[in-house]
Amino acid sequence: MGGEEINYVKEAFDTNWVAPLGPHVEGFERECALHAGVRSALALSSGTAAAHLAALQMGIQRGDTFFCSSMTFVASLAPVVQCGATPILIDSEPESWNMSPSALERALADAAASGKMPRLVIAVNLYGQSCDMDKIIQLCSSYGVPILEDAAESLGAAYKGRQTGSFGKFSFYSFNGNKIITTSGGGMLLSDDEEAIAHARRLSTQARDRAPWYQHSELGYNFRMSNVLAGIGRAQLKLLEQRVAARRAVFDRYYQALAGHPGISFMPEPEWSSSNRWLTAMTVDPCASGTTNIRVMEALEAQDIESRPVWKPMHLQPVFKGVRYYPHDTGDVSASLFEDGLCLPSGSNLSPDDQDRVIEIVLRQIRD
Repeated sequence: MGGEEINYVKEAFDTNWVAPLGPHVEGFERECALHAGVRSALALSSGTAAAHLAALQMGIQRGDTFFCSSMTFVASLAPVVQCGATPILIDSEPESWNMSPSALERALADAAASGKMPRLVIAVNLYGQSCDMDKIIQLCSSYGVPILEDAAESLGAAYKGRQTGSFGKFSFYSFNGNKIITTSGGGMLLSDDEEAIAHARRLSTQARDRAPWYQHSELGYNFRMSNVLAGIGRAQLKLLEQRVAARRAVFDRYYQALAGHPGISFMPEPEWSSSNRWLTAMTVDPCASGTTNIRVMEALEAQDIESRPVWKPMHLQPVFKGVRYYPHDTGDVSASLFEDGLCLPSGSNLSPDDQDRVIEIVLRQIRD
């Protein structure tokens, strides 16, 4: 917390705007839309709720297919699957660890040949870094398939100087407790389609008709953000640039200390990307380093330091066994990254002394 959050929360209490909706919700929506450079935004209970409503606005139906990055958290695609659609998974590219344009191109060509195009493509900005959006937009546009940009991890990041969260037909952020700014739980749906956001807003509040009694012509959801949490988000959003600078400084310190050692590599940042470095992600090559990502993780855990592997790709998850998967043209990049990948402690308030502890433990594993 930055300190100003309590003032917004107090204002919510003093004005008795505690339950969902209220001036902080409206203000948070305006400010997030302004940050992303889009016309409209909708504050919700989670990024997952935002993905769900986006899929509905994009016309997802039972029996549809959709494409999604394989290397992501399950929430990127679970709400769309729960609408009855079938995922087709797309590998990462080594240059950014994000969706491979070459794999996507093959998947779109096969879909066109089969006569069954996907309803949408979910492009995930992994660990705070944008996909190569120009290539993905060009491919999707040529086949008439809209993009849902999963910017849950990339608030404050940019692609060629343009903020993430502004590239999809719909996009969304997450304000979960582990994100670069937080409302403790929450999300934001963004789009230039103001009419669609208005319909999503209606669905998010149980889809009540305009009538003096409780009347419903369609079924909705209880997905709105509370005025209290939106107040926290407004205060946090003011600190976004500082949070991004802090996360990038954490990454830089790890990189300077570890990148020169055999077998240690970090998530690359292409020249078109400005990552928020939400998490510092690295790979540990066992042949070159003499250790493994799991051994490093266990050594850190022995000192009460939490780390974790990178996301286990969706095509390796039991729940998606047998789902069609398109690897990158040089092989299965996502599986390789999962095999060797590790996320180090990356909090915005991580002290240099704490980072030094982490670095020393990693170096000890390499030397041993």
